[in-house]
Amino acid sequence: MTNKNLNSKPLEGLRVLDSTYVFALPYAGGHLADLGAEVIKIEGPSRPDVTRTGGYAGVFPENDHGEDWWNRPSTFNLINRGKNSVTLNMAEEEGRELFRELVKISDVVMENFTPRVMKGWGLDYPNLKKLNPNIIMISNTGYGHGDGPYSSYPSQATTAELSHGMANLTGYENGPPSKSGASFVDFLATWTAIFALGGALKYRNQTGKGQWIDIGMYQTGVMFISEYLLDSQLNGHEPERIGNKSPYRAPQNCYPTKGSDQWIAISVDSDEEWQTLCNIIGSDSTSELSKFPHLSDRIKNHDVIDQHITNWTSDKDKYDVMHLLQDNGIAAGPVINSKDIHYDEHYKARNFLEKVDYPEDRKMGTRLFLGRPYKLSKHPLHITKPAPKFGDHNEYYLKTILGIDDETYDSLYERGLIADVPGDREPSPTFDPAKRVESKNLADWDPDYKHNLGI
Repeated sequence: MTNKNLNSKPLEGLRVLDSTYVFALPYAGGHLADLGAEVIKIEGPSRPDVTRTGGYAGVFPENDHGEDWWNRPSTFNLINRGKNSVTLNMAEEEGRELFRELVKISDVVMENFTPRVMKGWGLDYPNLKKLNPNIIMISNTGYGHGDGPYSSYPSQATTAELSHGMANLTGYENGPPSKSGASFVDFLATWTAIFALGGALKYRNQTGKGQWIDIGMYQTGVMFISEYLLDSQLNGHEPERIGNKSPYRAPQNCYPTKGSDQWIAISVDSDEEWQTLCNIIGSDSTSELSKFPHLSDRIKNHDVIDQHITNWTSDKDKYDVMHLLQDNGIAAGPVINSKDIHYDEHYKARNFLEKVDYPEDRKMGTRLFLGRPYKLSKHPLHITKPAPKFGDHNEYYLKTILGIDDETYDSLYERGLIADVPGDREPSPTFDPAKRVESKNLADWDPDYKHNLGI
């Protein structure tokens, strides 16, 4: 990695081989590309990333599969922005040998296979560092490598969230354990990988040596329930599921506001804030609510208080309630959905949603994608380019970089070791968005979204 231009992006000159699938490390790769890294997405000719196909694919532009449906899904294009694409059949030794040649000229290798796969291919860290002593390898598995009883198990965020304890804390009173969101743990692994890579790069800059980053995805979740673990260790207390409430703040909950399925989150921290809220609510509720001046009173009577607050919020706009309470020093925020994110004025002010222009031949126009939750004052960042077409950079890396001749390159195509069309795959189905809203499978849909978003 070389980078002498102080005006360049932080990771320019860093080459990353991204042999990962689904969400966690692919999204880490997308953010590394935002930071200037050259990220090479490696997929199998007949084993494309599942975010190109199936239920993970998301939706298609204008609900249209187009002529190359595998390049158009929303999930793939968000997560894999800024990357280049190479296809290699790693099940064949010849494909693995090409991968080894790329390792020799790269800085980082990312993979998320179960532990047996890379070792079985002779591509585990001990073998890779023989090819390139400076290589940094990032492995993300459900339970980490090693001799632990779960190490060989496949995993996904749905199961990892339960096995690390979060689901036991999440849910309503007297209800079952609940997930806290879609693939929550995947994205903890995303940020963990980026953070760990920063440390490994610093170490390499100091010593000239690479190393192996071994992530156990379920452990990333345990890090986020530390206060409950300490409470159990020190006090012998096992927490109960209490929904949106808190044992330290009351009232705290989500309350309905004007409109269908519209909500506001309110959290009162002190007796003084509580008195302020009572004064704001006013009317007949003031005398009733004034009976609960202290936290212990409010916790015991939370349901009664919730009903009074609900009566007050239910005919008001959620943003109006937020501004009113925030102006008076009370923590409050609207519960927003995907549509709200696209039109939220603060997200616009932060330039969090970025416009990405696709080449005309992609027939995808301009699209909005989530940027980054941070800004660098010395390095204005942006999504560098759209996600790649399947195998779009095969020729560049195999012929121009590795020096394969035309005859050998053509033979790789003929024998299915590389490809630019994924074999034996079908697109995920499209759905009429209006019907999905009607059936409550979709919260909302704006048929004029392109005009309203300026794309």
